[in-house]
Amino acid sequence: MSFVADLRIVLKGRDFRRLFGTRLVSQFSDGIFQFAVTGFAFFSPEKQTTALAVAAGMAVLFLPYSVLGPFVGVFIDRWSRRQILVIAPMVRGTLLLVAAALLVAGVPEWLFYAAALGVLGVNRFFMAALGASLPHVVPPERLMAANAVTPTSGTALTFVGAGVGFLLREVFGGGVYGTALLFVISGVVFGLSALIARTMERSLLGPSYDPDRPQAREAVRNVVKGLVDGARHLVGHRRAAATMGAMAAHRFLYGMATALGIILYRYYFTDGDAEAALRGIGVVVATSGVGYTLAIVLTPWATERFTLERWVPMALAAAGLVSGALILPFQEWGLPVAGFVLGIAGQSVKICADTAVQRDVEDAYLGRSFSIYDMLFNGMYVLAAALSAAILPPDGRSYLAVAIIALGYPVAALVYRLIVRPPVPTPSP
Repeated sequence: MSFVADLRIVLKGRDFRRLFGTRLVSQFSDGIFQFAVTGFAFFSPEKQTTALAVAAGMAVLFLPYSVLGPFVGVFIDRWSRRQILVIAPMVRGTLLLVAAALLVAGVPEWLFYAAALGVLGVNRFFMAALGASLPHVVPPERLMAANAVTPTSGTALTFVGAGVGFLLREVFGGGVYGTALLFVISGVVFGLSALIARTMERSLLGPSYDPDRPQAREAVRNVVKGLVDGARHLVGHRRAAATMGAMAAHRFLYGMATALGIILYRYYFTDGDAEAALRGIGVVVATSGVGYTLAIVLTPWATERFTLERWVPMALAAAGLVSGALILPFQEWGLPVAGFVLGIAGQSVKICADTAVQRDVEDAYLGRSFSIYDMLFNGMYVLAAALSAAILPPDGRSYLAVAIIALGYPVAALVYRLIVRPPVPTPSP
């Protein structure tokens, strides 16, 4: 009910509705694009998917967010954000048309992946501009409600976009031409977000002029130094650092579970039937989305009842033990249930990490801390895929991978609990 109440409150603002509409359309388009890339990289009937190919595909999808993340703010604070929201969709749409043409032309795959990386790089600027624009369209007393509504709604539309992508693939096929058509549709839909953004005044979203702001070149040089300072500051705030570490541990283990699931469905459960494998993974994604949504409701109640410091290790330990027991028999029915459990646990830990950093880290270091957060969130996922490429057999049936997942979560819970436990007072003589 609080989500509905928050949504009703913030939708009263005309400028917020326009920015919100821009986000929803763009993330719906992003869902179609991500499904198209995933389907082409991992589930094309004419391709042999290996754990190494899964690692490469995950690197394409997530590395732009890790590499570009810390530097994006330099330009977001210097360029017109409204213009970014207008121009970025047109650039992205063009790149999607190029990627579709490359697919149809049958060029080497690295050229296609280069175009996909360009699409994701542009999207990184677009999403950062959306986040930085929010305080300009809602009053300060409604900012918390707006922050509660926008990420949840955007993620929900990404899932919807992925579902639409799945239906379109069923109609047009999963070959080169079907994938190219998905790219074209995603580009056209993304262009609609530019039309919505154009309805806002150019100066509405900032940034405000600051004559003392360093030049972009100097600011870029200062980014690395700022990240080091932010890391040092985090070390001095162990609760925030430990919760961020718990989130990083989850992303690594979740990345391993993702790679394991893709290979199992592709070869072990379906005997190489790419379309059947994609349908199976689609069910896992859907159950994970349900778990994600449930965590949004469950986490505030659980942290109030148990405290944040207890709920994080409880979620981690439960994720490892339950998901390990579900995956270990290597039966197809266990993976959707495991996806649901990991969806609840992962989103619970992420919400707690967001809260811990915002609560404990000084305001002057928040931006740098969240840049580190962003790098860990995506980088650990890619690192897990790289490890999976080294240990997964061709059919994915790996007891070692399941053991790492099942034991890794409880170990992360124990380490977290030891770090945040208050020190035992030394008795005075």
